[in-house]
Amino acid sequence: MLRKGMFLADRYEIIEQIGTGGMSDVYKAKCHKLNRYVAIKVMKSEFSEDKTFVSKFRAEAQSVAGFTHPNVVNVYDVGDENGIYYIVMELVEGITLKKYIEKRGRIPFKEAVSIAIQVANGLDAAHKHNIVHRDIKPQNIIISKEGKVKVTDFGIAKVASSSTINSSSTMGSVHYISPEQARGGYSDARSDIYSLGITVFEMLTGTVPFDGDSTVAVAVQHIQDEIPAPSTVASDIPLSIDRIVIKCTQKKPDRRYQSAAELITDLKKSLVMPDVDFVTMAPAYAASGAAAAVSAADTQVTGAAENTDDDDEFDEDIFMDEEDDEEDEEQEDNSSDTELSDDVDIDDESNDKLDLIMKIIGIGIAVIILIVTIFVIVKLVGSTKSAKKENTETTQSISEETKTSDSDKDKVVVPKVEGMTKDEAIKALNDVGLGYRQVIQNSKTVAKDKVISQGTKAGTKVAKNTQIILTISGGEEVINITVPSVAGQTEDEAKETLEGVGFKVAVDYSYSSSVESGKVIKASPSGSVAEGSTITITVSRGKELKNVVMANLVGKTESEAKKWLEDNGLKANVSYTTTSGTYGKVVQCDYSEGTSIPEGTTVTITVSHKQDEKTVKMENLIGMTEEAAVKWLTDNGLKYTTKTDNTVTEDKIGKVTACDKSAGTSVEVGTTVTITVGKKADSSGTPQN
Repeated sequence: MLRKGMFLADRYEIIEQIGTGGMSDVYKAKCHKLNRYVAIKVMKSEFSEDKTFVSKFRAEAQSVAGFTHPNVVNVYDVGDENGIYYIVMELVEGITLKKYIEKRGRIPFKEAVSIAIQVANGLDAAHKHNIVHRDIKPQNIIISKEGKVKVTDFGIAKVASSSTINSSSTMGSVHYISPEQARGGYSDARSDIYSLGITVFEMLTGTVPFDGDSTVAVAVQHIQDEIPAPSTVASDIPLSIDRIVIKCTQKKPDRRYQSAAELITDLKKSLVMPDVDFVTMAPAYAASGAAAAVSAADTQVTGAAENTDDDDEFDEDIFMDEEDDEEDEEQEDNSSDTELSDDVDIDDESNDKLDLIMKIIGIGIAVIILIVTIFVIVKLVGSTKSAKKENTETTQSISEETKTSDSDKDKVVVPKVEGMTKDEAIKALNDVGLGYRQVIQNSKTVAKDKVISQGTKAGTKVAKNTQIILTISGGEEVINITVPSVAGQTEDEAKETLEGVGFKVAVDYSYSSSVESGKVIKASPSGSVAEGSTITITVSRGKELKNVVMANLVGKTESEAKKWLEDNGLKANVSYTTTSGTYGKVVQCDYSEGTSIPEGTTVTITVSHKQDEKTVKMENLIGMTEEAAVKWLTDNGLKYTTKTDNTVTEDKIGKVTACDKSAGTSVEVGTTVTITVGKKADSSGTPQN
């Protein structure tokens, strides 16, 4: 496993691992040479010593590096370094078609056709370069964030010869494998068309047509069982789409679309005229049977020793029954007798004998041709009459056959389960001996877990233990959206942001000591939430101011009173008095006991002190107003006297111009301090008081 920050070829920096498979890991990397992000597929170390695996791994790059197409994941580079084998590919940000189907349940036919056309375009480009994918499945189809469909993982593709690839082993996922791959036989471009047909079936219905307990069981179904029309599994699938899927998934490659281009043409037609049966199907029996009969006649006439028909190609299209085979054997015997007569010695001069022989041969040929022609006509007409006769006889004897037929005893009538809940439907099916297989489909009209439709119509007789496909409602499709961060935004900004991406908004308020008032504290729920959900934003009211009930601070020491105020979120303002009392303790508080006041309020306490136990450091009173200076002196337990000075300038009138105690001097409480105040003199020269 590669680590983040490692370099390959001195140019590819590993960013992170984005996937893993059976034989390789996939990493996101940055190409520093071209300054772009790429995907790098790296072979797991346990396979690097296996030459076969290394060969297959390199074949992926070699098979697709020769061409580019918008619907194929491009390969940029391939290499190995210190035993690490890697392929550098286009990085496609998106989702696999498999996950998309799982998310949607089933895809509407127009969207499914659009995806199929893009896949077929990619395959058409590959097939024109003689490249057969051989592992087409939803897991190997990526839908990018822009909606572009790309085919990836040509890990088992090989450059084909002129038309086919011979394989000794079957590869690819068994749910999508073609019958010829399941047999271990040849595979060509038509094998990819078969697998694409199965993929389209899954897109339309949400399920694969064949499933089983083992890969062998599923492979046998691909070889032997007919694929049901998609419309029998899911509703609202038009006729043309049914026919296209059926033609893609024919057992014999010759009966499928012979190229991806042919398939694309019909897919595009289906978008224009979905309910028109324009799909041309190859004849199932008559054409091949007639060809076989003519070929047999030619062989009998010419005495050819070798049958030119491909047994594998026509082994299931037996045209003649056992009685017809016996007639053919008799004709062969007659033909042999005629051929033996040719061994008689013939004299060139014996023209009569030669003419006779030639006439016999000519008559024999004519008779054989006539017999074959009559046989074909009689067979065709007879089969029509036989069918009519059989229908008539069936109608007349149906009641008798119902009573006597052993097979009908093992059949049950399918009950109507549409509209039931899933559990009710399962019980109804189980009660008559039937099983079920479910397909989940989103619906705006049918409640979740109720049956939207059933694959086999009610009233149909089927064998016991048959699985009935039930399309179950997954409820209305839920689209999840990431809740954007709105913390720190104003209430209006947060509402606009959330409503802009499809959410409803509810508002709650809360106090916060860290978030400014009016700003969003948080939004709930967060993360990925269904579109249309209600998001609750919590808006800050600012710091909560609690009310504090005052205690009785009178009698407490100064330190005790200040601590109580601070512990309860209040501020302390201390003043002192020289009145008699218990010195050093609070003698007065501006809020009485039991008063409720807001947190943060300033509370003034008055503390008593003895005069002889306290000194005051003088402030600089010069320049103060007389009123301010007197207040400072009395607040600090000092007495005062005043003198006047009428010689001062206008700007010093009413202010202290001198003090007998200089600033910084320690003065005992009760000391008288003399201050000189500037006064304005009257016209006689006498100062005004």
